[in-house]
Amino acid sequence: MEESLQFSVVVPVLNEEDNITPLILELEQLMPEQEPFEVIFVDDHSTDNTPEVLFRYSMKFPWLRVVRLSRQSGQSAALCYGIRNARSSIIVSMDGDGQNDPSDIPNLVDVYHRVELHSRCCLVNGYRVQRKDSGWRRFSSSFANSVRSRLLKDDTPDSGCGIKVYSRERFLELSSFNHMHRFLPALIRQHGGEVVSVAVNHRPRSSGASHYGTLDRLFAGIIDLTGVLWLGKRVIPSGLVEEEKKNG
Repeated sequence: MEESLQFSVVVPVLNEEDNITPLILELEQLMPEQEPFEVIFVDDHSTDNTPEVLFRYSMKFPWLRVVRLSRQSGQSAALCYGIRNARSSIIVSMDGDGQNDPSDIPNLVDVYHRVELHSRCCLVNGYRVQRKDSGWRRFSSSFANSVRSRLLKDDTPDSGCGIKVYSRERFLELSSFNHMHRFLPALIRQHGGEVVSVAVNHRPRSSGASHYGTLDRLFAGIIDLTGVLWLGKRVIPSGLVEEEKKNG
């Protein structure tokens, strides 16, 4: 780990050639106030010009790094590979479609540091109060959040929001599986952590469409929800030792 880095921003992307440039330029604007930090774009084996665009900017900006997967593996896998390659102990994850606003990062990181003072493990989760998505997407997300919250009791109004802040070390302690990024609040709570939701800006997608479909998320979510419930009942809790007995 590089202690000089304030945080590592990890951005999974798939076929986002038209959205990458505006996002990178917005992140560049944060540098004077927040540096030093790094940004890791994880290309989930895009088939458009995403790799070329990322390579060009990585040559221009030393704080920008690119990880390319050898085959398309899904958003959670891309996120995991990015975090494993991160050089800071604090992770900021966000979507690569431009709907998350980089200007929210400083506030989320500040909240993380305040919560971290009294919590061994914490997650600061963005909450898209005014979503700029289609009516169907808002409905499906609201329904999924309601079902998930009732069953997992994660007390998080917007678990699917892409922008989050958390510890790299604690993330790597979690079980890794496809679609795990949607269940991070529940997974953190299962391990005795604290989850704080903070209102963030949400913007319309300026170009293209999501490459991780709504129906795919719905069907996979039902299976994954069952798995997370199973994990929650079998996780070994922390903090059970009251006193360490010593010989002599």
